[in-house]
Amino acid sequence: MTELLKEKHVPFLALDMPYGLKSECQPKTRDVEVNVSVVREAFQKIFDAEVPVLVGASLGGHVALRYAMRFPVKGLLLMAPVRVLEEPLVQAYSQFQFPVRIICGSEDHIASLEELRNLADKLPNAKLKVYEGEGHAAYLARPDRFRRDLLELYALAEQ
Repeated sequence: MTELLKEKHVPFLALDMPYGLKSECQPKTRDVEVNVSVVREAFQKIFDAEVPVLVGASLGGHVALRYAMRFPVKGLLLMAPVRVLEEPLVQAYSQFQFPVRIICGSEDHIASLEELRNLADKLPNAKLKVYEGEGHAAYLARPDRFRRDLLELYALAEQ
């Protein structure tokens, strides 16, 4: 996926579980505010003052939402984000005027489809996309569809 973004000259910063065994993130912590600060610092270092489109999977989606509460973003692509109905976030959602796409597998047993429908209803410019028959990593199981969804969001964010 990152190769496609590079090829299309799309600036990106992809967020994932910042403390997992395969994660290359430093520091490895479950503290969401620390992770938001790390994302902000990394983005500023790499892209200076450009406003990002953030892509976050699972807990990375939660971090992306928290980031968007505090800093400007052009758009969010959230893949099966978790902890989306925490009170500070819910209070901020009406101010999210940028495009948001939420991807979830119909067979996801980690992220609640009901919560993600609720999230999509709370965000002014959100659309929920359910990948039928897929689980928590639906975006990995359907890479072609995911690429289309990502490029669609980026085009919307750039308008």
